[in-house]
Amino acid sequence: MPRPVFILRRQLPVWFIPSLWTLALGLWGLSRQHSVWRDEAATWQVAQRPVTDILHMLGNIDVVHGLYYLLMHGLFACFGPGTTTLRLPSVLATAVAAACVTVIGHRLAGAWAGLAGGLAFGLLPAVQFYLQDGRSYALVMAGAGIATLLLVTLLQGRGRTVCWAVYGSTILTCALLNWLALLILPAHLATLVWTKAGRVTFTRWAAAATAAVAATLPLILFSRSQSSQVAWIAPLTWHMLIGPAVLLAIGSLGAWWDRPRAARLSVAAVGLPLLAVPQIGLVGLSLIQPLFLDRYVLFSMLGLALLIGAASGAAVRSIRPRFPRGASGLVPVMVVVAVAALLPKSLATRSPASRVDDVLSAAEEVRQLRRDGDAVLFVPAARRDTALVSPEDFAGLQDIALVDSPVASGTLEGKEAGPDRIRAAMLAQRRILLVTDAHKVVRSMLAERDKVKTAVLNEHFTVVADERVRGRRVTVYERREDPRTLSRT
Repeated sequence: MPRPVFILRRQLPVWFIPSLWTLALGLWGLSRQHSVWRDEAATWQVAQRPVTDILHMLGNIDVVHGLYYLLMHGLFACFGPGTTTLRLPSVLATAVAAACVTVIGHRLAGAWAGLAGGLAFGLLPAVQFYLQDGRSYALVMAGAGIATLLLVTLLQGRGRTVCWAVYGSTILTCALLNWLALLILPAHLATLVWTKAGRVTFTRWAAAATAAVAATLPLILFSRSQSSQVAWIAPLTWHMLIGPAVLLAIGSLGAWWDRPRAARLSVAAVGLPLLAVPQIGLVGLSLIQPLFLDRYVLFSMLGLALLIGAASGAAVRSIRPRFPRGASGLVPVMVVVAVAALLPKSLATRSPASRVDDVLSAAEEVRQLRRDGDAVLFVPAARRDTALVSPEDFAGLQDIALVDSPVASGTLEGKEAGPDRIRAAMLAQRRILLVTDAHKVVRSMLAERDKVKTAVLNEHFTVVADERVRGRRVTVYERREDPRTLSRT
């Protein structure tokens, strides 16, 4: 009796099932109860600016995301702003990455290894988190998957010279989306060394890699002038290494089960460097400047999925002689068990509480609390994204601290007046709405103008309404009566 996987192969390509599976995971709860968090809010508001204004902003801030903003600008222009347009590119990109994992695993370790790796990829918690995120990380992951598949194709002797050009172009595109994607190059170099690739292969890889790095170098150098953007990232500590260490342990176990041999192109030779090298590279960079965020090397999850698939394929092969019928059901059973085990995490990831905050819920609170003629303030100024994403909810409110809009100033939050001018403007108001974080903002992190805002509110105003919702806080203040005025009356 033919095995089910071979029946599938005659009807559908093996990669189709993991792609469809990942797509379904991405579409499940895509709107996250109509919530948008602060990073996505940046994409939302920048993508709606004209191209000339986006380019103006990139000269001041966020140049590392420039290509992504331009891509999203085109999508918003075609389909309109919304959570579906914002997140669907990440969903589709992750489905492409799942297909790449499946094809690589299939070629190197058999159909069951490819199928298991592709299905496991969409279930990985980190992948599920950024699967529905309106940022560039899933797109980088798809590009890394394509580049790795091209490298495997070339190492198997299936590709032509033009594939090296496509490989280099793919790496360059990933780097323009996030230049830390260049960490995939030392991972691929480790694969070449592991498999003892020939001199011609090394030369062509080096040429493609050098071209990609050289083309990205201007972006890297210019982005260094905007390094204040990542000043909030905490310095590397030992406890931050626990997660990567666990992932590397799991991956190493999968590599051992794959029984890798030197000079042999295997899942271990591709997957283990892809998992380990970017993680280790990011740790090394973080010793120079704090940069350790898992999303910067999200593409390393491709390696983990490949190794999980290899271990699953090895398990199928080991039980097949004794249980030929049961072997065919091992991978489906493993997937069901994984889905059940990860279901609480999957549900939590698709809730608004999974992110730091929710811009849209704060805007809704403003709409309910506002009165025409009220003033509005933001602490810190970056919380102005609430108004930029939902301007209709702020209709009739005066942004009394703002002197140059975000578009005019080429920034994300706009340019605010000096402390003295803000103080004078506040004292001329009867009611002020304050939009800030639900948790207490560390005073040492605030600009001087933000300290003035809070000081004037505490000294001259009284809280009449205070709402905390999904990581943000909207407080309504009314001016206290001047005691000297009361005594004269």
